Amino acid sequence: MGSGMLYLAAALALLIGALLGLLGGGGSILTVPMLVYLLGVPASSAIPTSLVVVGATSFAAMIPAARAGNVRFRAGALIAAGAVVGAFGGGKIAHFLPGTVLLAAFGALMLGAAFAMMRRRAADNTSEARPLGAPFALAVGLAIGIVSGLVGAGGGFLIVPALVLVAGVSIRDAVGTSLFVIALQSAAGFAGQIAHAKLDTKLALIVTVASIIGAQVGVRLGRRLSAAALRSGFAWLVLILGTLILGREAHPIAGAIGAVLVIAISIVSRRRAARLVASSEGSTTVSTNLPQTASSKA
Repeated sequence: MGSGMLYLAAALALLIGALLGLLGGGGSILTVPMLVYLLGVPASSAIPTSLVVVGATSFAAMIPAARAGNVRFRAGALIAAGAVVGAFGGGKIAHFLPGTVLLAAFGALMLGAAFAMMRRRAADNTSEARPLGAPFALAVGLAIGIVSGLVGAGGGFLIVPALVLVAGVSIRDAVGTSLFVIALQSAAGFAGQIAHAKLDTKLALIVTVASIIGAQVGVRLGRRLSAAALRSGFAWLVLILGTLILGREAHPIAGAIGAVLVIAISIVSRRRAARLVASSEGSTTVSTNLPQTASSKA
């Protein structure tokens, strides 16, 4: 591989790492296509290389999140354990279902998750969300693992929405915990392939270092953004990828229509919510001013 391709790999890895550090997802689902389609790396080498890159990057991005108290280690370990079991079962079931149907369903699931994330208005600026019990964390991991095993993808695109939408976890805790789970899953996946993994050591090192640097940039950027901005950014990323999957597996028109509908519904719901908030604030202001007016007349 020439020096020009290595520079390209490093530049793309910076972007992927920044995305992973900022949103807690997007690592494996972007790294493998980059290695295979843009750099011409064989799939047999791209997958273990991706596990190394994503695992190391997630671990590096998790450290500052843990220092800020945004990683739920116990819940993350239980989710990872449940995901391993679920992925095994999902992989077995996948042999009996058409791949196109599975990926189209996954794309539709991503669009639904994006829409739900866009509509959510909970205050996520603190990490004081409800505790995650062991049964619930295992169930979340099991469900994520089944979907991941069925379609061969998952990670943060399933973990973050599950924690935010189902468990009520703050977006910052969800991102930090997702990084922890992804690091565990990547390590387990690489351990299973290490005996027959074929790695381009130089390429893996360059991509990993660049991705880690990008992740630190993403983490710092995430600290400056509001919880609402983080949630919205994650939703848009999931929306774009879900649309691409639908367009590839179902039909480009179906993917475009789905994306337009989600965007339109999201814009309408946001405007309606803004009007409701404005009207409620206006009524509150009027009600608080009435007693003052009465007293001034007296």
